Amino acid sequence: MTLPNDVTEAFESWKVGDATKDAILMDAGRAQTAVTYSVTKGDPESAALKFYQTGAALAGSQDWVKEIVDAGFTYHGAVRYYAPNIAVFDAKSAGVSYCADESKAFNKNRKTNKVDEVAATNDSYVLYSTRLEKNSNGVWQTTKLESERGNQKCLQ
Repeated sequence: MTLPNDVTEAFESWKVGDATKDAILMDAGRAQTAVTYSVTKGDPESAALKFYQTGAALAGSQDWVKEIVDAGFTYHGAVRYYAPNIAVFDAKSAGVSYCADESKAFNKNRKTNKVDEVAATNDSYVLYSTRLEKNSNGVWQTTKLESERGNQKCLQ
């Protein structure tokens, strides 16, 4: 997945030195990037999104992407993902929560390329809580995804 030059994502402390946990974190990050990629491509049905997400997470992400695309927007700017917390439940399921700093990320009009830069608020910081399940190909797919804007854990 290649994002446009004006869109960047940084994943801070997403390696913990344990092969299983690092694989889970890598795929959790890719699932997040797949959402961004789908928005920038204007495609809620993107193969990338379907590869890294399934079930309720996929349905919710597709709705989110469709809402943004239908409104005539894409993304511009940078998002920083940090403070990952991982729990391995068993050989095929895990949970990952993490924070996102969206204070430097903005909507961009697809037709005019005008960027809607707004001042950061507490809502610019988001706590994500996910469940991942390892599929038959060894990919840790996000199956559940919840987000909470302005969560105290993520405020900076």
